[in-house]
Amino acid sequence: MAGKLVVVGAGGRMGQRIVALAQETEGLDLVGAIDVLGHPSQGQWVCPGVVLSEKFPQSADIVIDFSLPQGTDKTLSFCADRQAALVLGTTGLSDLQKKALKALAGQVPVVQATNMSVGMNTLFATVGKIAKMLGEDYDIEIIEQHHRFKKDAPSGTALSLAESICDHTDRDLNQSLVHGREGKEALRQKGDIGMHAVRGGDIVGMHSVIYSTLGETITINHTAHSRDTFVGGALRAAKWLLGKAPGLYSMRDVLGIDF
Repeated sequence: MAGKLVVVGAGGRMGQRIVALAQETEGLDLVGAIDVLGHPSQGQWVCPGVVLSEKFPQSADIVIDFSLPQGTDKTLSFCADRQAALVLGTTGLSDLQKKALKALAGQVPVVQATNMSVGMNTLFATVGKIAKMLGEDYDIEIIEQHHRFKKDAPSGTALSLAESICDHTDRDLNQSLVHGREGKEALRQKGDIGMHAVRGGDIVGMHSVIYSTLGETITINHTAHSRDTFVGGALRAAKWLLGKAPGLYSMRDVLGIDF
């Protein structure tokens, strides 16, 4: 029997692709498409039997949320009330929302990820280990590039890359990050992790981690060719969650990445 799926942020760029591909995904049945009141597509059909609405349906087995933090509270409340599993790709959550998410994970299974592509999750698992192997003599810079419409900076994905590096090299994330540089006294300090955000055109997502020392530079790049890269991961996570015990899971759990 197919799991009943609700997509939050269904009127956005990612949400539209999730809705489209969910209809082609065996094991999932789209029963709800949610977006904010006032969205220009409110009331329009997104697929047979489902219109874009600000109201959640009566029940669901799984919710996928790629929206904005302003709507996350409603998603968490619905999942708690209906005991629905959650795939959350929304970034920029407040500390209170993060606590509420952890509380929800005590009741239902949750996958939270800043990026759901297979390739990027491989990078999450390796960039910190590379930094540790290279040692303190290698300077680290992260460059992320996205489309002109992206509101938050740096991207959640870039922050996850930085967190992996800090976890493996005993750095404090907040003290290590340097967001861009300007001025006459902008000399790099030992242990810094440079963070640079580029916004332009319709760039789907590009992330680079640069490790550089005197004599050589290593650069690791990931480029998303389309949003379907992330959609496929989100739908895979949704199917994986069905029947799982309550808990806060990652895409590494979904993909079985254990290195």
